[in-house]
Amino acid sequence: MQTYQLHFHPDFPPRAITRVEAQIIGFDDHLVRIRWRVDGSGSLVVPPYSGRGRQDELWRTTCFELFLRPEGGQEYVEINLSPSGRWAAYQFSGYRDGMSNRPASREPEIGLREGSTFAIFDAAIPRDVLPQLPAAMAITAILEEEGGTKSYWAMVHPQAKPDFHDPACFAATLAAPQGS
Repeated sequence: MQTYQLHFHPDFPPRAITRVEAQIIGFDDHLVRIRWRVDGSGSLVVPPYSGRGRQDELWRTTCFELFLRPEGGQEYVEINLSPSGRWAAYQFSGYRDGMSNRPASREPEIGLREGSTFAIFDAAIPRDVLPQLPAAMAITAILEEEGGTKSYWAMVHPQAKPDFHDPACFAATLAAPQGS
């Protein structure tokens, strides 16, 4: 599968993080599996495990996100995933408009592994949370480091301020898995 290099927004540089990449590591009729790798993660703030379940405003600290917009449409889905075990999924009718909770048949599976100089965040998202495919895709991350430094990572940053909802951020495509 393809690896996507994420770039920090120039107005919000990281303190110690040197690289972030993401990869779709598996996709079948039941789950899409995505992995983020964060290099230079020694000062990464990892929210403590707080149990599984939905939670809003996960973006206020370290959070990994996936945005998907079906081809030819204005509607899109935002999925937020936290190392705390919490997650959120939203449906939008247009750019930052008409937000509602997106249903899920089950909760995403979330896990974080930390090495001495890197962290790996894995998520397995139920297929029914995804919109119709193929879909334009944005893979993003908000990374908080000790001391309150926050950096905003995306494949593309089209605005003067970080805005992952901007249509230009949807810089890749997620196709249905072969055989579906």
